[in-house]
Amino acid sequence: MGKASRIKQQSAREKIAAQREAARRAERRNRMLITGGSTLAVLVIVLAFILVKLSQGSPSSSGSSSSTGTALPASVASQVTGVPAATLDRVGRGTVPTFTQGKPPFAPGLGAPLTSGGKPEMLYIGAEYCPYCAAMRWPMAVALSRFGTLTTPLHGIHSSSSDVYPSTATLTFYKSGYHSPYLAFTPVETTTVDKTALQNPTSAQNAVWARYEPDPNTRGFPFVAFSNKQVMKGYIYNPSVLQGKSWSQIAAALKDPTSPIALSVNGAANYITGAICQMTNNQPANVCNSAAVTAVKSGL
Repeated sequence: MGKASRIKQQSAREKIAAQREAARRAERRNRMLITGGSTLAVLVIVLAFILVKLSQGSPSSSGSSSSTGTALPASVASQVTGVPAATLDRVGRGTVPTFTQGKPPFAPGLGAPLTSGGKPEMLYIGAEYCPYCAAMRWPMAVALSRFGTLTTPLHGIHSSSSDVYPSTATLTFYKSGYHSPYLAFTPVETTTVDKTALQNPTSAQNAVWARYEPDPNTRGFPFVAFSNKQVMKGYIYNPSVLQGKSWSQIAAALKDPTSPIALSVNGAANYITGAICQMTNNQPANVCNSAAVTAVKSGL
């Protein structure tokens, strides 16, 4: 074979080797692109899932049927459930008027005593959107804490933003628990903040409500029957005192007997305490014989 032929064959082999190497490099690039593309596709799917979950958000604390509100800090809860007896005694009637909405704060009850679990029963029917319920839950919590323990941590909500006294900071008794050796507390929050159904009163509870407010079209919130000894319909102090205040601001004001909030909320709490004392045959004596209860007895 001549020199020219050998050079030609060598060039052909080198060309083939170069083509094969180029093909191998192209195959490696394709595999890398496929792998990278698959990884990117997985990342895109995961990211999309995360964004969907974030857009759905968590359940609203302002009143969906699955919500129990916002858990209040322990410091705030303790200020509500631990108002000093001396503070309540100093407040007495507070700024609770002798007549609210043209009638006394409480009306005498009718019929057989309400009981639950062998104890006199305090039945509350309200709604989370209701501004008047928002005002009255504060003194109810203060008063109930003198006879027992709210066993479920307090949760905060705001009343409807489109009603009078809009967005009043308050508590909710939905899914709350209460233990007392003296009485049973039965709360029914019928409606959420956005006015969807939450809890339905039983037929027996509706019968009690109808006894005092026969027309279902004009029944109002809140309604509280103190074992049929006393009945409270509506609010007994001006809710405007709570306007613009946070849960912590309201709770902190309760310990100052000269503050407008304490004079309203604690004054109402003393009336509620007096009504509960009628249920419990004035037990415990240290509460029912206190100066706070003595001050409101003539209004019951």
